[in-house]
Amino acid sequence: MKKSIQVGLIQQRCVALVEDNKRALEMKIAQLASEGANLIVLQELHNTPYFCQTEDPDLFDLAETIPGPSTSFYGAIAKKYKVVLVTSLFEKRSAGLYHNTAVVFENDGTIAGTYRKMHIPDDPGFYEKFYFTPGDLGYEPIDTSVGCLGVLICWDQWYPEAARLMALAGAEVLIYPTAIGWSDMDDQAEQKRQCDAWVISQRAHAIANGIPVISVNRVGRELDSSKATSGIQFWGNSFVAGPQGELLFEAGQDSEATEVVSLNMERCEQVRRWWPFFRDRRIDSYKGLLKRFLK
Repeated sequence: MKKSIQVGLIQQRCVALVEDNKRALEMKIAQLASEGANLIVLQELHNTPYFCQTEDPDLFDLAETIPGPSTSFYGAIAKKYKVVLVTSLFEKRSAGLYHNTAVVFENDGTIAGTYRKMHIPDDPGFYEKFYFTPGDLGYEPIDTSVGCLGVLICWDQWYPEAARLMALAGAEVLIYPTAIGWSDMDDQAEQKRQCDAWVISQRAHAIANGIPVISVNRVGRELDSSKATSGIQFWGNSFVAGPQGELLFEAGQDSEATEVVSLNMERCEQVRRWWPFFRDRRIDSYKGLLKRFLK
């Protein structure tokens, strides 16, 4: 583990053409690398608009094998700019078997590891169960030259069990590529409650595990191709929290953002000494967590 990590975040609007999104990301990766970033995190499913707003079998054509064209593209970028790069891809594992998969590249362009999204939502505008099979790789951190990365994806954010298992397996930082936003049916008060809950829950993961959290969301309105709804307004608010939940950076709700944030990894050791939550866990009393419900 490095004493510090220079984290680059890219909060981006997605357009219809995949190649336009990829070119824009490469330019921003180059910018962040020039500013000293050695770890760069992209948002969830960054190659395309968020296609899960509707259930359309033709949209499976967006999926790629891993390795495949996108891993070749992003691997070359990671090598060119000498950064560890966290990407988020629509994986075609086999005919009829697809995953929402994060791929982490080492700074020499090789694949350091992958994570398949474990918790799959199915809500109006977020019909992910139609597209994605739940992950089967477990909660395994990915070792890289900047440290051991606990990569999870979006809906995983709401589950403290996932964050805890990553931390128990040695993750030194939690990373969440994300695509989350509002419906026009929600009034401003409800929108604020949702966004606040999203930030608070992830800051709590940082506190409970004594490690930083990096959460990168997309931004801007994306239309529903089925026209059943007016689309989703993605709320941005990408952020980095320290090991006590302190906000080190927070992007805006309405605009793209690129930022380099310095993580003092030595501080995590001190925080865990002050707040020894791992020491005081009563692992003998948690058997109920293996049940769906206790009543």
